[in-house]
Amino acid sequence: MAPARTSRGKAPKSSNHESGRNLKRKRGEDEISSLIQRVEDLDLKSSLKNFADLPLSEPTARGLSASHYKTMTDIQSRAISHALKGRDILGAAKTGSGKTLAFLVPVLENLYRRQWTELDGLGALILSPTRELAIQIFEVLRKVGRYHGFSAGLVIGGKSLREEQERLGRMNILVCTPGRILQHLDQTAMFETNNLQLLVMDEADRILDMGFQKSVDAIVDHLPKQRQTMLFSATQTKKVSDLARLSLQEPEYVAVHEAATSATPSTLQQHYVVTPLPQKLDTLWSFIRSNLKSKTVIFLSSGKQVRFVYESFRHLQPGIPLMHLHGRQKQGGRLDITTKFSQAQHAVLFATDVAARGLDFPAVDWVIQMDCPEDADTYIHRVGRTARYERVGRAVLFLDPSEEKGMLQRLEHKKVPIERINIKSNKQQSIKNQLQNMCFKDPELKYLGQKAFISYVKSIYVQKDKEVFNLKELPLEDFAGSLGLPGAPRIKFIKGDDTKERKNASWKMSHLSSDDDDSDAENKKDKKKDEQQVRTRYDRMFERRNQDVLADHYHKLINDDGTIAAPDAGNGAGEDADEDADFLSVKRRFVAGDEGLNQGDSDSDASVPEKETKKVQIDGQEPLVIDSKRREKLLKSKKKLLKFKGKGTKLVYDDEGNAHEIYEMEDEDQFKARGDADAQREKFLAGETERTRQADLEDKEVARDKKREKKEKRKARDRALADAEADEERGAQGIQLPYVEPIDLGTPPPSEPESESEKETRRPSKKARVSFAEPEESEEESAYKRDKSKKSKKSKKSKQTEPQIETLGDLEALASGLLG
Repeated sequence: MAPARTSRGKAPKSSNHESGRNLKRKRGEDEISSLIQRVEDLDLKSSLKNFADLPLSEPTARGLSASHYKTMTDIQSRAISHALKGRDILGAAKTGSGKTLAFLVPVLENLYRRQWTELDGLGALILSPTRELAIQIFEVLRKVGRYHGFSAGLVIGGKSLREEQERLGRMNILVCTPGRILQHLDQTAMFETNNLQLLVMDEADRILDMGFQKSVDAIVDHLPKQRQTMLFSATQTKKVSDLARLSLQEPEYVAVHEAATSATPSTLQQHYVVTPLPQKLDTLWSFIRSNLKSKTVIFLSSGKQVRFVYESFRHLQPGIPLMHLHGRQKQGGRLDITTKFSQAQHAVLFATDVAARGLDFPAVDWVIQMDCPEDADTYIHRVGRTARYERVGRAVLFLDPSEEKGMLQRLEHKKVPIERINIKSNKQQSIKNQLQNMCFKDPELKYLGQKAFISYVKSIYVQKDKEVFNLKELPLEDFAGSLGLPGAPRIKFIKGDDTKERKNASWKMSHLSSDDDDSDAENKKDKKKDEQQVRTRYDRMFERRNQDVLADHYHKLINDDGTIAAPDAGNGAGEDADEDADFLSVKRRFVAGDEGLNQGDSDSDASVPEKETKKVQIDGQEPLVIDSKRREKLLKSKKKLLKFKGKGTKLVYDDEGNAHEIYEMEDEDQFKARGDADAQREKFLAGETERTRQADLEDKEVARDKKREKKEKRKARDRALADAEADEERGAQGIQLPYVEPIDLGTPPPSEPESESEKETRRPSKKARVSFAEPEESEEESAYKRDKSKKSKKSKKSKQTEPQIETLGDLEALASGLLG
């Protein structure tokens, strides 16, 4: 017999698999229990230098090693130790010191020790103030946690809400912005946060300020009270109210640089330049042209300023790639710009404060703050884009003379060392004329410049620190000219407290009235002062800001400094005459209505005849002198002449046809002679009340008569319709009606005579019903009328039907009757 073969069935195989799974599960439990024990035994006072010294899980250690993170910074070594033990953290450290890993490593470790799975729901929520910072945190999380089995998601604005809703319920870790996550908490049904273990806020001082206050309070209301909370920022908040809002329980304040002499990295060189506001663009352009082989971030106050400076500099072509970043851009464009700038070797990025916090642009050489930051904390975050991770960096702050004193005091209070530097005048370049030329040729660029000007002024106006930001001390007209604008745009809130008075001030038209006959010397002086305020079209032309963009012939009229061009000495003309045949040459320049036009220049203008003047009398007012074409046109405008006419009066005519004013004041003595004012008022009110009552009774009587009249008309119309229908039915059945003599309805039945009082009180209706009585007719006339009505097609059917024609004799009788 053949030996029996050993069975290789499924039972032994399954038992081996179960034993393997059990061993793997037991090994994992032993590893987690040993990891928990190592965390409990961790000494918080010991200073650790490497990540390998921390009690970390194997997936986290592999992720850190693969991402080339080996040595810890000060904030990482102190914050991670406390966070691993489950304590609430308030972490404060300088920019570029590695705060991102200080909270990502505890998030991964705490969820790993709890054996968190997809079925457990959301375990950690990380809030970021800007989308760019949220993307950066998410990328670091993907690198460090690549060997973990957690599911992580990025929830920011600018993407489809429905796609996020479908995947949100399966996420263990979420990196998000406050506004977007609040939208999901309110609208997404399957999104639950009951099992949340950790809440992290990066740049916590920015998230907890007034901009996100309502959103953060609403988010915290959705989260459980029992959780671990970690706040990280370069300028940490210590307000008790903020900590109470987040339900922090005995937080550990980790401030590694609190005792440092500077709040910024020691490798950062910080300087400031005192530059008047109209010269800031020239200084910025000169700096960019002098540093073409560097990587620069330039901060401005508003997105409209960023757009204008970027567009104008792009037209000027400085010779280096230019980029711009602000909050009004679409999310895809913002992500592309941050990626391109990170990868670029030499570039310039114009940005608002959306790029001021947390963004890690590698190898940034310069940080230029063209506009003064709102406070010292914003300054610290801005300059933190350079000199990161022990690298060298430089920062320059542009300050207006009115901002210098206050801003330096606030920086000194925050332990920010900064030195003043001066600009070399030989390297300063002016782009004012070029900007004027571009704004004149390109209306869109001019529109951007106007919006940039308004947004800058508003950003200064809304600042709380009025010691630094004083709008009245800024030369706004010159600043508008430096942007290439012909003048400063009007802004309502600049006028100040006297806005109402200026709005209600009367229009000064004194220059249109002449006082030639006035011989008083003081009046003549006042009149000359008023006449000097009149601006002709030549004055407006010479006061334009963008003269260089008009045409070459304009240089024949004015000098480069804006003064009137001197006459050519070789042309043989007088002092005030310009006989050159150039286009648009101006021979004389004078103020309209000036009396002394020909007094001081009799030699030069002897050939010019004196204009004839005439006076026009208007409604008894002072005579209006007509000595120019402009005033001749004034006589043709009724609207403008109203200002020189007196106030009109409205007249009414009484029953006798006499005209008098609509309102006439009664003689006071006659009024008092009639009695006390209160008694007269009561008498007048009583009379008016009685008159109103009588008028009401009359109106009611008239309304009653109209209603009765309408009712009678309706009944008569219904009876007529009923009779017509009955006649039609009888005619259809062939029934002949007997002839009935017509009844005279014209004369009404006799009634009792009315009294005179009844005739006066009764009012006639609007349309009186008039009826006429007809004389009696003979039988032949009535028969003739009946025959005539039968022939007419448009008349109504007669009450008598036509006789039936049945035999030939009937037809002959009818024909003989018709023929007479």
